[in-house]
Amino acid sequence: MKIKKCLFPVAGYGTRFLPATKSMPKEMLPVVNKPIVQYGVEEAVEAGLTDMAFITGRGKRAITDHFDISYELENEIAGTSKEAYLAGVRELMEKTTCTYTRQKKMMGLGHAILCGETLIGNDPFAVVLADDLCLNNGDDGVLTQMVKLYNQFRCSIVAIMEVPEDQVDKYGVIAGDALKDDLYRVTNMVEKPHKDDAPSNLAVIGRYILTPDIFDILRNTKPGKNGEIQLTDALLEQAKNGCVMAYKFKGKRFDCGSVEGFVQATNYCYENIYLKEHS
Repeated sequence: MKIKKCLFPVAGYGTRFLPATKSMPKEMLPVVNKPIVQYGVEEAVEAGLTDMAFITGRGKRAITDHFDISYELENEIAGTSKEAYLAGVRELMEKTTCTYTRQKKMMGLGHAILCGETLIGNDPFAVVLADDLCLNNGDDGVLTQMVKLYNQFRCSIVAIMEVPEDQVDKYGVIAGDALKDDLYRVTNMVEKPHKDDAPSNLAVIGRYILTPDIFDILRNTKPGKNGEIQLTDALLEQAKNGCVMAYKFKGKRFDCGSVEGFVQATNYCYENIYLKEHS
């Protein structure tokens, strides 16, 4: 079965960007001239995915509005050069179907994904955490790389990268048996471990492909780190009873959930994408 669906957990409060996120979703913060979430949808479309499922929350209507027609605005700029600015998002709207549901309580990433079960059904699906902006300089995007792997292995896959040992406590961290230089079969996963307890320095970033049995596992996953339902714990259970692959992706990843990473992403996109498109 081909992967067609992509889940976007976008219900978080974005407290690291206050006061900006007091009245706007962090996913709508612009990296140059596009909101962070649009980059994620573009990556999914590039990978051949067409059904975008958003797990939203209170105060997130701007995301819904962004992927919809704005009659007043579009009428105002019709026939002018400014219409070109909307070409990218219009193309996404034509190529995708967007559905939405709310996460009523902030109970962790695992809980957010479980909230998406009614939108996903019994199909394999991708997950994009829009905070993680991933770019690959015109080559295959991270999701495209992962979809190709899924077509080969037909199991859940997580994207990983090496991080300094003093930063492992910010991530889920895996241990695994190396199948190739960039591919591991997961044997252990720990959510935000102390550096002395980390099984490696291979950290999971915000790109996943999940098989639908993850929903039953999440339903039976007890709250873990910080009292939240952790996707890491469910994936470890899936790995023990089946197979989960970890893939060291090709490309750059920016942590747009932090101010420093957001600024780095903005500078990179301005210099390497925006200027080239407008030269």
